[in-house]
Amino acid sequence: MKKRSLLMIPGPIEFEAEVLAALGAPTTSHLAPEFIEAFGQALERLRQVMLSTDGQPFILAGTGTLAMDTVGANLVEPGDRALVVNHGYFGDRYAAILERYGAQITQVGAAVGGRPGVDEVEAALQKGPYKLMTITHVDTSTGVLADVASLAAAGKRQGALVVLDGVCSVAGEELQMSAWGVDVVLTASQKAIGVPPGLALVVAGPQAMAAFKNRRTPVRNYYGDWNNWLPVMEAYEARKPSYFATPAVNLIFALNVSLERILAEGIAPRVERHQAVSRACKAGIRALGVGQVPLKDEFTANTMTAPRYPADVRAADFLAVAAQAGVTLAGGLHPAIRSEYFRIGHMGVVSLGDILATLSAVELALSAGGVKVEPGISLAAAQGAKA
Repeated sequence: MKKRSLLMIPGPIEFEAEVLAALGAPTTSHLAPEFIEAFGQALERLRQVMLSTDGQPFILAGTGTLAMDTVGANLVEPGDRALVVNHGYFGDRYAAILERYGAQITQVGAAVGGRPGVDEVEAALQKGPYKLMTITHVDTSTGVLADVASLAAAGKRQGALVVLDGVCSVAGEELQMSAWGVDVVLTASQKAIGVPPGLALVVAGPQAMAAFKNRRTPVRNYYGDWNNWLPVMEAYEARKPSYFATPAVNLIFALNVSLERILAEGIAPRVERHQAVSRACKAGIRALGVGQVPLKDEFTANTMTAPRYPADVRAADFLAVAAQAGVTLAGGLHPAIRSEYFRIGHMGVVSLGDILATLSAVELALSAGGVKVEPGISLAAAQGAKA
């Protein structure tokens, strides 16, 4: 008898056995030769996953919010102007973080489920100058996907550093850091990177590193100060020991395994697999007559789906029935619509079989809520879309 639910939330996700084995191995010293080698490989592989030719990777013990925070701490000085491209909860969070470091914030927002247009963003940038612009690639609160390539091009035309919050996108959505002119990409371990929670991951390009090195004022965050971490990252990549604060040894071993597997699959095939799984999930949801939070199909992420509840379906009851059916789903996060929708994560090692199990649980939960559902209709739609 299965003792645990299938975890289909937008992070943490299901993890590969080899990754979990690395996590559960006996812990070594953070200065042991085998750890130095694994850390060095992970730094090199992280750059490759981002498709960065010359970025500086940072691997820190922490969460995605720490990754956001350390970028703000190192690139923002009091009085700097920053533009936040905001299409959800995590755009709000980035604005709050940058304000904490003294930035003057302008936000370009959209209705819930929408996203700002590129022309609208560029018009705002032209009122600058702005030191940096932040973009949330996939906002986990809405399932809305940003047009990063076009937004980054607009940012570069106007001279802004382009910072991408890729927490819910890296290794699942298309991303070409160097080719698109993105100056910083940040993410976290527990989503499409495929490692249990606990690592904040950042790759900073040459222009971002130059802005950091040319600061006029000290970094206001001690733990996140790149001055403390840069010598450590450089040393480990050169396969030399170094120390500032104890790294998350087992998580970094696990990260190295996962990055190796991501690169072995290939970035383009991996993105295509996420797109196929996403099509299957969304086709199944549409077959049930259930809407989604993103207002247009082209706004929808490939790493998650955000379906709306039919009228009179209670969130708590729905999620409980799905869990009893063996699938854990996430409730709403965006404060304006928190009780109106749920979230399905499908990233990392997720398969069509996982999507079919999830849709079956959704059908059961809807039926329990009084919605008339033709059994199997979403599964058939998903299988047809996958092909």
